[in-house]
Amino acid sequence: MPMKVNLRQLNSVWEFANPVKFLKWTERVLPYLWIVAALSLLVGLIWGFFFTPDDYRQGSTVKIIYLHVPAALMAINCWLMMFVASAVWFIRRHHVSALVARAAAPVGIFMTLIALVTGALWGQPMWGTWWAWEPRLTSFLVLFLFYLGYVALWEAIENPDVAADLTSMLCLVGSIFALLSRYAVLFWSQGLHQGATLSLDKEENISDVFFFPLLVCIAGFMFLFVALVLYRTGTEIRARRIQSLMAREGRGHNA
Repeated sequence: MPMKVNLRQLNSVWEFANPVKFLKWTERVLPYLWIVAALSLLVGLIWGFFFTPDDYRQGSTVKIIYLHVPAALMAINCWLMMFVASAVWFIRRHHVSALVARAAAPVGIFMTLIALVTGALWGQPMWGTWWAWEPRLTSFLVLFLFYLGYVALWEAIENPDVAADLTSMLCLVGSIFALLSRYAVLFWSQGLHQGATLSLDKEENISDVFFFPLLVCIAGFMFLFVALVLYRTGTEIRARRIQSLMAREGRGHNA
């Protein structure tokens, strides 16, 4: 019986590979996601920037954490989500999965850019420089370049299936740098970048006064990320339909 339930749940997930069902589901869910994302970001950012104290060492500069950390987390997790979608494309050849990965890439670029800019703004007063070629920053910059390459590769290839194959291969390779960006602090302890902001270790984890508004900001970025990816995936599906209709009409005129 448990096996049957699990198989039913798995089949229900694969139903979203149908573009029509996917679009109907996203149209119902998206309004709620936009609202929750907006409220979470509004509450988290106002709470963090206006109702938390200055840090005893970093002063008010520490409040960049409410933009930098959520954006960095989403930038890395976005690529890992693209990795899963690309793997599904290779295994099941579901076009929606390839379009999800394509739709997520510009969102990942946006999140990575926010993390890089806020990291520079945070690093300058702390390190005395806007940029340092230390492990975590370097791997994060490489991840940003992989994002740009991924989008450029999609645009450069006309055949959608070939483009999906090649970009999926690029995504699998780029996942190495996504993992390095996440765990570089653990691999190379001599880097300038601080340790993990969120940790199970109470001594390493940030103080509760900063922790709780940060969690709200992370939730806001997460809901915003999901909403943007679903919205852009719907746009990609509609664009693919228009291209198919135009191709059919073109063949009909030629005939």
